[in-house]
Parts: sequence; structure tokens; C-alpha cells
Amino acid sequence: MTAWLSFLVVFLSSWSLRDLVVEACTCVPIHPQDAFCNSDIVIRAKVVGKKLMKDGPFGTMRYTVKQMKMYRGFQIMPHVQYIYTEASESLCGVKLEVNKYQYLITGRVYEGKVYTGLCNWYEKWDRLTLSQRKGLNHRYHLGCGCKIRPCYYLPCFATSKNECIWTDMLSNFGHSGYQAKHYACIQRVEGYCSWYRGWAPPDKTIINATDP
Repeated sequence: MTAWLSFLVVFLSSWSLRDLVVEACTCVPIHPQDAFCNSDIVIRAKVVGKKLMKDGPFGTMRYTVKQMKMYRGFQIMPHVQYIYTEASESLCGVKLEVNKYQYLITGRVYEGKVYTGLCNWYEKWDRLTLSQRKGLNHRYHLGCGCKIRPCYYLPCFATSKNECIWTDMLSNFGHSGYQAKHYACIQRVEGYCSWYRGWAPPDKTIINATDP
């Protein structure tokens, strides 16, 4: 073995697996409505405790939550007590503060546990817009049969009647853009989908358009 190879072996063996992990969590932008519709569980909750679980090479963070309201997932898990996430942010784990804020948390259920991560929609409740709150209560559910198609460069066209074109990416805002904050893609009684601006007066053509 050459001196260079000997140095390389010693150098690599001196690194732990944790050292070799880089900031590798990359998420595709997703509209809040899609995040809602693609989640098993959507809740408003306050974190009241946390514990690092010693499972896997990096561990899992278990947050104890006080559920304030459930928006999706009644049939799967009527009450959520724990939220699980990767302990490392490089593996898309989320960091939630204890006894400080109420959060909107979305996640998937696996083997009876609710898991969330940086690629799920989570946010401090007081940062949500009024339109997003109305979406959680009612409007996003009405649009789960619609498809929100991201537009990264112009021109963009809907290819079917159930599509809404999402243009926030054109300004590099992604999920934080104006459409994400203020619009829902709603299915109309005629069968096609179109954007609905949350604070505008309800359109009578929207199915069950009564405000929550």
C-alpha cells in the first residue's frame, strides 16, 4: 500500500458516519393544498415536550404535542399525541420549539406513528394567512380532486380541465409565493378546476362554497 493510500484509509476511518452526512435535504416546492391533500394527518398543535429516541444511526426526535384541532386524518388517527421526525436536519428532520408556539403540522402515518419532515408542510400558526386557514378548514378539501401543476418558465398551459397552473416558481418564491398564500384550486360544478381567491366573496359556482 502506498503512503497516499495509507493516509486516505486513516483519514476516512477517522470520520464518523455523522461526519460524512452533508446538508442533503432537498425538497420539491409544493403548494399548501397539495401538501394538505397528500398528507395522512393535518393538525394544529402545540409542542409540550420532546425526547431523542435512540433508534437508527442518528436517532429520531419524538415531540409530544397537545392537539388543538385536526383538519385531516380523523379516520386514521382521531387524536395525535406524538410527532416523529429525523433528529438530523440534514436528513430532513424538523426543529420545533417546546411550549412556545402553536404549529400547523402535516405528516404521514407509518406503523401507527405520525412522521413529519422538512418536505412536509409545517408552519407556526400565526404565520399562516387567512386564506390558508380557510383552506385548511374547508377549501383545500374541495380541491383534492384537482391537480396543481407548477410552471417554471413561460408559456404554461393546462393540459386537462382538472389542472390549475401554479406560477409562484416564476418569481422563485416556491411555496411562499402569492398563489400559495392566497389561492386554492377548487373544482367547479361544471367539472373543471380553477383558482379561487380566499378572501373574495364566495363564487356560487363552487361546490359547497360556504365559508367555514
